Amino acid sequence: MPIDLRSVFVTPPPALDYVFGSFVAGTVGAFVAPGGTGKSFWALQTAIAVACHVPEGNLAGIAPPSNGPVLYLALEDSEQVLAHRIHAIGRCIRKRSKYPDDAAEALDAIAANLMIEPMMGKRLDVMTDKGMEAVLKLQEAPRLIVLDTVSRIHGLDENSNRDMSLLISRLEELATKSGAAVLLIHHVSKASRRDGQLDQYSSRGASALIDNARWCGYLTQMTEDEAKRLIEGSRFSTPLTGLHSQYVRLGESKLNYGSAVLEQQWFKRSEGGVLLPALISEAKSRATSMRPRKGREAANAV
Repeated sequence: MPIDLRSVFVTPPPALDYVFGSFVAGTVGAFVAPGGTGKSFWALQTAIAVACHVPEGNLAGIAPPSNGPVLYLALEDSEQVLAHRIHAIGRCIRKRSKYPDDAAEALDAIAANLMIEPMMGKRLDVMTDKGMEAVLKLQEAPRLIVLDTVSRIHGLDENSNRDMSLLISRLEELATKSGAAVLLIHHVSKASRRDGQLDQYSSRGASALIDNARWCGYLTQMTEDEAKRLIEGSRFSTPLTGLHSQYVRLGESKLNYGSAVLEQQWFKRSEGGVLLPALISEAKSRATSMRPRKGREAANAV
């Protein structure tokens, strides 16, 4: 049906329903990163944060405005690997919770609202009616659907803009029918990884896959050069030289429906691969920290 323009002119529409950051319910978004960076861990922790109303469940630090059911389709990892990741996250929640009851409440909320479907070795083609209906039946009224990874849900040509436009249109249908924000996880190209260009423009395949999505986030590993000038925690800390592989950075690079809400956040890999927010800043040189004080402070120090 066409929009009732006379009504919209005078009646304010409902506020946009943000699932996290500037990612809106009923739309399609993408999250890109090189293999082995931790994108599946971030996606899983984000799914948990959306599913869990208890603060202890928000290890990713994304603070979703509201919570609800989440469907996570794990298409490239085995059930055993997923179990290890889930166990590591659960252990981290228990360890970081001040009170055992809070941890127990968080784990109960996650178990009640998050459905993780291991699908490695199973065929799923969302371009078919059977595939679409199979996804819609898995979780009732989800807030978020995660497709990890998108290359496993179709048989189209990933390098064809026409085919990838058709895929995004199909995922928009999934978002509209379910009411969920549909997040596709995707790899970057080998050339982009080699050149150090790790944002939405570095995604593998046709550009339409990202251009037609309404939100895009990315995860990139700290470089050796960055580690030499960055510190974690106190300003008196030493630079992270040689430790760059332990840190990754989150960013939002495509924002169709709002300004950046997820600030560029550094994460540190903890036990089991869990990503925990890290306070990273520029290291101050010793010469700067020992610079003579000016004015009255310098006079008083004599």
